[in-house]
Amino acid sequence: MPTSSWNARAYSFFDTLLWIACLNLLWLTFTVLGFGVLGAGPATAAAHILVRKRATGEAARLLPAFARAYVRNFVRGNALALPVMGVAVALTMNWNRFSAGGDLASQLGAAATFVGAIFLAGAVCYLFPMYARYELPLAQYFLMSSRFAVRHLAGTVILLFVSAAVVYASGAVPGLIPFFSVGAWLFLTGWLCDRFFTANDESMAAHAEHQAPAPGPTHHQALPAR
Repeated sequence: MPTSSWNARAYSFFDTLLWIACLNLLWLTFTVLGFGVLGAGPATAAAHILVRKRATGEAARLLPAFARAYVRNFVRGNALALPVMGVAVALTMNWNRFSAGGDLASQLGAAATFVGAIFLAGAVCYLFPMYARYELPLAQYFLMSSRFAVRHLAGTVILLFVSAAVVYASGAVPGLIPFFSVGAWLFLTGWLCDRFFTANDESMAAHAEHQAPAPGPTHHQALPAR
């Protein structure tokens, strides 16, 4: 490999690593500014908007762009995040209750809760990347991210594996959390989702070209991009 090519790859790698670290710091800072519960949603929305911009090659100054996106999406970001947090809390409470029981009903309840948590995690991996890419009514983001998680199981498995790897690495090396953990998860899931959505849109567009035109929307239409 030529030296110049290797240098370019090394520069790109370390530039991305620094970008992820800065994104991690911004997410933590703006989440704290929103008192945690009210800050996590808009901070996640802002982060995924910037991840999408980077994935498409659009340059943006990180701090000003993050701050603008955070403010603009404060209400809608919370409208997405708070229901997810509520469901996560309910699943956690159910797990604690059912896992403590030794009877068959408790074990079945624990198993159902575990399956629900996996489904929620898969849908959430798509939720904010979908918000960053498409312009939809708020309720549609929950519906479409859930459908996408079920219909594209291979991608969902990859996203869950990435999420589990980040959680494991953060547990093994807690020092990663303030510098890379959240930023790495946001960047990796956002970048992967952008590829999955692009492939899906292209597939739907190709499918629509081979269909006879019919009035009204169909399930094969691509989602409206922002």
